[in-house]
Amino acid sequence: MDRILRSKRDHAPAHYKLKILSYSLLSKAHQEKYESSSFGAGEYRWRLSLFPNGNLTDHGNGYISLYLAMDGPEQLPRGEGVDVSFKLFVLDQKHNKYLTIQDSEVRRFDENKTEWGFGQLLSLEDFKSSCNGYLVEDTCVFGAEVFVNSPSGKWECLSMLKKPANGIYTYKMENFATLNKSFYHSKAFKVGERNWKLKVYPKGNDSHMGKAFSVYLELVGEESWPPKKTVYAEFKLRVVDQLMQGKDVEKRAHHTFSTASHYSGYGAFMSLVDLYKASKGFIKNGTLIVEVQILVMSQTEVYSECP
Repeated sequence: MDRILRSKRDHAPAHYKLKILSYSLLSKAHQEKYESSSFGAGEYRWRLSLFPNGNLTDHGNGYISLYLAMDGPEQLPRGEGVDVSFKLFVLDQKHNKYLTIQDSEVRRFDENKTEWGFGQLLSLEDFKSSCNGYLVEDTCVFGAEVFVNSPSGKWECLSMLKKPANGIYTYKMENFATLNKSFYHSKAFKVGERNWKLKVYPKGNDSHMGKAFSVYLELVGEESWPPKKTVYAEFKLRVVDQLMQGKDVEKRAHHTFSTASHYSGYGAFMSLVDLYKASKGFIKNGTLIVEVQILVMSQTEVYSECP
């Protein structure tokens, strides 16, 4: 069921205002309606169509009727229309507030229907009452805001990828015992539409320095993202048992990556004592093997049409 929404606000209409002097003379003229000059909004041209004594064909007896009219349907491609949300206004000059009248429905303007509005915008009794401030010294002000629903809206599609292709990456760190930098990055690798790196601290990070081996999964290229953009991932980090005893050290993690939080992992992935034990087989011929396996990853794509 259609509803008319009414409220009052302080700020003026954004697109058009129509001021009428000597309203009483207009209402007595042998002229059923007045059409305003053309104005632009949402890439189209419009007019206000005012019936000072009401539009009798739209139940307007005893009311002011006001409509938004498209100024020439030839603006539209043949056979097409445009969906519009609009508000019409009457200024309460006494309190400097605008009575706002809004249709609860989005309306379609096309070659068959070029005008929408309100046959019963405001009763003539309320309009002329001095306490309401709509008609002051025979002067009144109407207005309009027009918002066109653009057909070029975008679709965003969120997918949750389970075990995505190329989701396992292996980082071989040769001459591991002699590495002297605080941390090392693997080469970048791509999973889905995102680039990643492993970040390894051979002797531990922060409070774990000298005690534990630290490893993280890091998102690459996030600095160019919009502030709120994110990607979610569930993953395993692994140090490989190269003696193939089935004793890989493996830990799971999950994280929502963003510009503000672009890496996740473990500061204390495993103790350095265990890492260097020859019997464990983690370092063989001077090489340590670190792996990451991405188990689940979010992926968003934007389309101009429904995917």
